[in-house]
Amino acid sequence: MRPDSLTTTFAALADPTRRAILARLASGEASVTELAQPFAISMPAISRHLKVLEHAGLIDRGREAQWRPCRLQAQPLKEAAGWMEHYRRLWDQRLDRLDAFLKEMDKAERRSRARKRK
Repeated sequence: MRPDSLTTTFAALADPTRRAILARLASGEASVTELAQPFAISMPAISRHLKVLEHAGLIDRGREAQWRPCRLQAQPLKEAAGWMEHYRRLWDQRLDRLDAFLKEMDKAERRSRARKRK
């Protein structure tokens, strides 16, 4: 059974090292060596992280002579953001309804207290 693209994307994003790599690639392409510099992990470990990101479609790796630049691919992130947006709107609506309910409860409480004072 092959996981769907959202599952693969979220699995790739679950690791802080991979998220940091994507953040770096958001500012432009970089070599594997450049991507590895800020991390205290081995080059094989960086390569494994890059393979996960590549498998998820979040990056692609080119080949220009000896240089193998990595580039961010935004489509999987766009799909994940679209999926999350649906739920953000749903929770915004629920929170708006809760806010309205709490305001109504507050008004009712103030009216009740005002009546008791009379």
